[in-house]
Amino acid sequence: MHLIDIVPVTATSPRDPAVMKRLLLLLLPALLALGTVSDAIAKPAADARRVLIAGDSTAATYGPERAPRQGWGQQLQGFLDPASWDVRNHAMGGRSARSFIDEGRLDTLAQELRRGDVLLVQFGHNDAKYEDPRRYNEPLQAYPQWLMRYVALARERGATPILITPVSRRVFDFGSLLDTHTRYTDAVRALARREQVALIDLNASSTDWLRALGDAASRPYFEHVPERGIADDTHFSGAGATMVACLVVRDWKALDPALAASVIRDTDCGAPASAREDQARQPRPSSVVHESTLARQQPGPHGGPGATTAYPLFADAEGLSFVMRKRVLHKGAGIGLHQHHKDEIYYVLSGHGRYVLDGQVHAVGPGHAMLTRPGSTHAIEQTGEDDLVLMLAYPAAPR
Repeated sequence: MHLIDIVPVTATSPRDPAVMKRLLLLLLPALLALGTVSDAIAKPAADARRVLIAGDSTAATYGPERAPRQGWGQQLQGFLDPASWDVRNHAMGGRSARSFIDEGRLDTLAQELRRGDVLLVQFGHNDAKYEDPRRYNEPLQAYPQWLMRYVALARERGATPILITPVSRRVFDFGSLLDTHTRYTDAVRALARREQVALIDLNASSTDWLRALGDAASRPYFEHVPERGIADDTHFSGAGATMVACLVVRDWKALDPALAASVIRDTDCGAPASAREDQARQPRPSSVVHESTLARQQPGPHGGPGATTAYPLFADAEGLSFVMRKRVLHKGAGIGLHQHHKDEIYYVLSGHGRYVLDGQVHAVGPGHAMLTRPGSTHAIEQTGEDDLVLMLAYPAAPR
């Protein structure tokens, strides 16, 4: 038995139902974003619990004609197993907690709300429009009173209401992110405490995310289309909608840990409020380099033939627990046979080679990954006309 795995990335068993199910779950978020998932794949199970969204344009669903604009509710299903959860997005652009109800939209939503469902409620952007009496809600009394209509409906139906504070706008002033929702955010928090309603503080999490990104880096997450003269710092691009959906699911899991079993992609997203301070206190700062500054011409390692070029990535960085480097084996070059005393991974980026492991020969090319364990011997030589380009990773030696 050889202490190695040689894995071609493209090797799958397309007729294996278990493999197909895993692939579909992995691909589902991307396909949903593109709007290309067939009904057979994307349609939630008939007995799935429903999560209904009442909200404004930041959560709404948009067609391809509105690209790149997307709302976070549009991306929510991509985080949830459709066998367990069916997202029903009723959010509509331009609505406040008041106008959503006055237009009969809560009545429509109520027809779908069942016992055991979850109702997510996010307003605030349009409630602050003082110039429009059809939408305006004074934040201390009127706004929470209208929000309680949603809470009461959910509780009457045996569903779980979750209040969500208004997602942050991207408004920077001299490098500092401004809070444009303070009074409405505070009102939602106070209502949740007073009425014992579950709360997702999206204003806080999205503010922390945007502050960690900064002004320039946060721009692509919003609807900025210079060639069309669009610079919208309220509405999201697909990337922004996906990130905000991730923040929602992350904090929903914190409220209900059982949800984790139905979440089909990671929710390790966003940043803590202390992100900028944490960065400033780093004893060993992060960095970006380009390989062109690192190239070293070397003969074939371990007695191998020919000429190679090594790119020792971050070799001088203090405290790294691993070594990662790129090595190019030029025509006729190789890494000679040697025994391993540590784990090491080779990954073929391009080109072809003859890989020898414990006396067995393997033809390798792009997409092959080779894991060599302590006690094995291995060697590799370039074959064909093109350079063999490898990425190598192994534990760092103690310093």
